[in-house]
Amino acid sequence: MAKKAVASLQTGAGRNYTKCIKMVKSEKGGFQYVEEMVHNDKLKEFFAKK
Repeated sequence: MAKKAVASLQTGAGRNYTKCIKMVKSEKGGFQYVEEMVHNDKLKEFFAKK
């Protein structure tokens, strides 16, 4: 099943999205990771927002 899910992202509209992982400082003083599927046109906005 994993192959089908990955393959489906490579065809059609799936190519327009990228999985982004950003490290964000938490309120407790540590770091946490934020994962999101972002449209290729909005990658800079995703990494610019805090």
